[in-house]
Amino acid sequence: MREPFAHHTLVVTVENKAGVLARVAGLFARRGFNIFSLAVAPTDDDRFSRITIVVDVESATVEQITKQLFKLIHVVKISELSPAQSVERELLMATVKAPADGRGQVLELVQIFEGKILAVGHEEVTVSLEGHPSKIDDFEEMLRPYGIIELQRTGRVALPKLERQAPRLRAVKGKVS
Repeated sequence: MREPFAHHTLVVTVENKAGVLARVAGLFARRGFNIFSLAVAPTDDDRFSRITIVVDVESATVEQITKQLFKLIHVVKISELSPAQSVERELLMATVKAPADGRGQVLELVQIFEGKILAVGHEEVTVSLEGHPSKIDDFEEMLRPYGIIELQRTGRVALPKLERQAPRLRAVKGKVS
């Protein structure tokens, strides 16, 4: 199981241009900031990409990182998302040893975690699971005794939690007939 750590999730909106990700990664490397997870994708606006970076707080302060990122020419916006105020997800895909006599246990584990079977071979299965990073960690740990042949995790993505308070109703004065 992965060690618990204190982290910050930074969401960096950048211009969608060649080399921008390399510049961001290079900045982290030059400054010695440790990237725990990195996910990049275009936004709904083709001009911009969204980079979600999970940073180990032991390697740098958020203020240092933010100041350095803003020095990069193609950075448009930086937001920090705390785990308590965001929805975080990650995807895991793994090929696991699953001979005929033990396959049922692996399939049951996948079902318990609400994962999916992606492919079945004679002696192995490929599975996937999407969920909160802690759920992914637990699933990975439970798969280990069966024998993981290959494993890939996407890295964390996150969005702010939505407001949950219902709008207040206003009393309206009017004539009662």
